[in-house]
This record gives sequence, C-alpha cells and structure tokens, in this order.
Amino acid sequence: MSDVIIAVQHVFKSVTDATGTLDILRDIDFELRRGETVAIVGASGSGKSTLLSIVAGLDTPTRGTVHIDGQDIFALDEDQRAAVRAQKVGFVFQSFQLLGNLTALENVMLPLELAGRRDAREAATQMLQRVGLGERLGHYPKVLSGGEQQRVALARAFVVRPAVLLADEPTGSLDFATGEKVMELMFDLNREQGTTLVLVTHDRSIAQRCERRITIEAGRAREVQAVEA
Repeated sequence: MSDVIIAVQHVFKSVTDATGTLDILRDIDFELRRGETVAIVGASGSGKSTLLSIVAGLDTPTRGTVHIDGQDIFALDEDQRAAVRAQKVGFVFQSFQLLGNLTALENVMLPLELAGRRDAREAATQMLQRVGLGERLGHYPKVLSGGEQQRVALARAFVVRPAVLLADEPTGSLDFATGEKVMELMFDLNREQGTTLVLVTHDRSIAQRCERRITIEAGRAREVQAVEA
C-alpha cells in the first residue's frame, strides 16, 4: 500500500462567462501522505475552497486529475465518486451542514446507516459522547449553539473513520474561544484516528498547528513547506 493518500496532478480550473475566461487554479501539483495534517492558506478568492472541492471530487478540474488512495477519481462517474467519498472522505464545513429535521444523534447516524452499519446508533452515541455531547443526543440543530453544531459535524465526519478529512474554514462561523475548542477537538480526533487532515483556513495560528502548509496565490501553489515548530 502506497504511503501517498492524495495526489493532485497538474490541476487547472477555469470558468468562462460573457466577460471572458477566469483562471482560478493553475497547475496545482502536490502529494499528501497518510496521517499528515496540511493547511491550505491564501487570500480570499485565491482558489483555496475550489481546490478543496476538486480534491473531494465535488468539482471537476478543467485539466489535471486527483488520485485518492491510488484511484483516479476523475476516471469515475459521479455515482462512483460519491461512493469513494462515502468510503474514504469526511467533511467539516464552516456552515455545519447539519440536517435540521434530524436530531444530533440522527445526523451522526446517517453516514453509518447509508453504509449499512447495524451498529449505527451505538457508534454514533459513542462518538457524540467523545465530543462532549452525550446529553444532547435528542436535540435538533436549531437549539444547539454554533460550537455544539460544529461538534456534531465533527462527530459525523469522524464516526466513519475516514482516511481523509477535508475541512473548509471550520471555525469561520464561531467566536474565537469556541473556535479554539473546536480546533483542539478536531486535532485530537485526527491524532486518535490517524486521519489525513486537509484544512482550508485564513487563520495563521490554525495553519501553524499543521505539519505542512500549501499557500495558494493567484491560483498557483507558491510554496509547499513544512511548518516551523
């Protein structure tokens, strides 16, 4: 089994409208190894979130490809890419993306049920207890605080033990103190499971906690470097 879990190979992304063609990403090329923590940083509009969407197979590149665990995801159709995501990839978003008509427990159970897990309720309960929400299992998102909702989202992402976790500005909707607690929990869970964490952030202090940093400037990966201890 290769140590490389994600390989982004010469990825370009352009969009065309009435005003012309805009190059969002230009020749992005890097590899990530199993268990690495990597921050993708750059100014607003630099292409960070677009790159993360392409890595996830949620968006398609104009040119280039992405391999996840050795599989060329753009050689697959959308249903097949969705299956790869379900098996190997977890997501945490700035806006939480919880289903409002489901309780905290039901939100965390959902990916397990889709995978046919018979222990979905037990596993989801244990994960919610792990993130400190054992007393909030039956609560709906609308009665949870932002920090609690993001902890539910973390539980949902990690409960399937993904090989890769993709996080897009996970503290962007939270105040500083709550965001710090959420990030501490995310890194703790990541270490426990040995997940490869790919984190889009504008927060330098969060980026410094990752082992590597990829800086996107004007659509290009200007540097790929180890973060100084």
